[in-house]
Amino acid sequence: MSVSLKVSKREVRPRSIRNKLRHEGKIPAIVNGYKVESTPISIDAKEFDRVLRTHGLNTVITLAIDGKNVNTLIQDYSSDTFTGQVTHVAFLSVDMKEETEVEAEVVLVGESAGVKAGGILTQNLYSVTVSATPDKLPENVEVDVTSLEIGQSITVEDIPTSDEYTIVTNSEEQIAAVNEAQIVEDEEPGEAAEPEIIGEEE
Repeated sequence: MSVSLKVSKREVRPRSIRNKLRHEGKIPAIVNGYKVESTPISIDAKEFDRVLRTHGLNTVITLAIDGKNVNTLIQDYSSDTFTGQVTHVAFLSVDMKEETEVEAEVVLVGESAGVKAGGILTQNLYSVTVSATPDKLPENVEVDVTSLEIGQSITVEDIPTSDEYTIVTNSEEQIAAVNEAQIVEDEEPGEAAEPEIIGEEE
């Protein structure tokens, strides 16, 4: 699946042009990679935010540049620390027939048997590296923890294989585990012991 995003070529000088674009509701960006020379562009901030929220980071985004459709992935983006607004995006042009590697979020699904029995589920791995052609890249990988009992764990090796992508992350990496709940008992307040006076006669 791919989505289209309107772009405009932009100048890189003076540097103040980036701030001007942001004030106009646009985001400075750049695209390079497969059969594309490094090209500075700008994109509509609201439209990019919609694409990101609706389709996620791993979707193919088709950019129209000089009358040519360029298939890209979001390679990187930066955002303002205080406002959270995206301030720059780097797009990577890709060959749709060639596999590429990206990070996919690990999503735990189901309620484990161990949690039902009073255990605590702990997630240790929040993303895995996957390899696939751009149109088959998953946004996330679901991991079913329903059968996980207290004292058991699940690793990357336990994830069912997919016909669309391959998980590259080390198979021995632990994703989640169910441990016994640690019960902390409150100590009853006792009477303070009388201090011993050294040398006191009995």
